[in-house]
Amino acid sequence: MPLRAALAALLVLLAAGAQAAPRAPKPAAEPAAEADPSPALLRRIAALVLRQVDFGAVSLLPVRFAGSRIAGPIAEGGGVIYCVSGRMYGRTFGKPERPRVALRYDNDRLTVLDDDEVCTGHRTRPFPELDALGNKP
Repeated sequence: MPLRAALAALLVLLAAGAQAAPRAPKPAAEPAAEADPSPALLRRIAALVLRQVDFGAVSLLPVRFAGSRIAGPIAEGGGVIYCVSGRMYGRTFGKPERPRVALRYDNDRLTVLDDDEVCTGHRTRPFPELDALGNKP
């Protein structure tokens, strides 16, 4: 009987110690990377993307977009980067083109980046604003 009492006391102490153990703090994420872009900013991004040659800005044939995606906001170097990709139909017959562009949003300005390698490995989500704006008659 004394062995059972000692084991029971040990289990109670272990359970109490597990509950009182300090928990590791969650890593703080940068506030710019957490905030979702506003609808107005998403429309500005879509408008700037559609002015790019890769996205059909200079095309004799009409183009249409389907399955557009956006990644970001990605905090980098004091600014925020957005990556846009999509499937563009119309300039080629058959399979669609898959243009990509990286944009930097800094001090309320959007600029196009030459290097879209910053976009690799980031999770994307649907970007219906580009599909809607790019498919207007």
